[in-house]
Amino acid sequence: MNLTSKSLLLLAGLALAACNNPRPGMFGGGGENGFGGDDAITTGSLGDPSDPRSIAHFQQRIGDRVFFENDSSDLTPDGRSTLQGQAAWLRANPQFAVLIEGHADERGTREYNVALGARRANTVERYLISEGVDADRIRTVSYGKERPVEACAEPRCWDVNRRAVTVVSGGVTG
Repeated sequence: MNLTSKSLLLLAGLALAACNNPRPGMFGGGGENGFGGDDAITTGSLGDPSDPRSIAHFQQRIGDRVFFENDSSDLTPDGRSTLQGQAAWLRANPQFAVLIEGHADERGTREYNVALGARRANTVERYLISEGVDADRIRTVSYGKERPVEACAEPRCWDVNRRAVTVVSGGVTG
């Protein structure tokens, strides 16, 4: 098998792995990626943003996403600041687990963007762990360019689509 064949086989394997859905019920619920099911936090039960223990507080006051430069999985200073807040919240609320979603903008191939989204999600995961969050409470997934926030071929759309989103699951809903 030559180098080109091995490279194509590896890319095909990565693409298939990115499409894999974890076991139902894994990580606290029966929904997508193990989140959701009977224990899911619904939009109406996020709690009061003024309650520092609520998921609404996490999303609205701390921030549930970090953004990346083009073709990069390096954290920006703003990203590090947001993740420090996320880590502090997660340390104070050990009943919650998180799924880190890695995303990319529309440019590039599907395979490349799935890999880039994975690098972004893994960067966030490593940072949260380095800040004292237990690795068993964190899962990652990459959606590549498949779930854009904005769909247009302009820099403003690309900027908001290059992101990692921290989705909180479990715990009390306030």
